[in-house]
Amino acid sequence: MSQIERTLSIIKPDAVAAGQSGEILAMIEKAGFRILGMRMVRLRKQQAEGFYAVHRERPFFPNLVSFMTEGPVIVLALEREDAIVKLREVMGATNPANAADGTVRKRFAANIERNCIHGSDAPATAETELRFFFSTSELL
Repeated sequence: MSQIERTLSIIKPDAVAAGQSGEILAMIEKAGFRILGMRMVRLRKQQAEGFYAVHRERPFFPNLVSFMTEGPVIVLALEREDAIVKLREVMGATNPANAADGTVRKRFAANIERNCIHGSDAPATAETELRFFFSTSELL
C-alpha cells in the first residue's frame, strides 16, 4: 500500500546557472509532488563535504564537492505518495545517457557528474537529508 512520504531534492548548480530551475520545478509539481519547503542556498565546502560524507572515500568526492559549491542550488522538501521512488523516476538515471526520455536528467543533464538534480535514495536517507537543510518546524 502506498503511503505519503517526504524526500529531499536539490536542483544542482549546473541547472540553476542554466536557468532550468523553473522547468525542473514544473516537472516535479506535474508529477504530483507538494513542495513543503524551498530555498536557494550557496553551499560552503564544509557543508557539501558533510552532506555527501557517505561518498568521502570515492574517487569522485573532491569533484562532487567542487561542483556543488560552484554556484547556488535550490533545496526542496517534497511530499507525495511513494515520494522517494517517484522522484527518482522523474529524475531519471544518474547517467543522463541512460535516462528515460522525458526525465529531468535526459532533458537537462550534461553528464554523469553534472547531472542537474539530486534526490534521496531511501527513507532513512531522506529523513537525514531533509534535516540537513530544514528544521522540523519549517516542514509542518
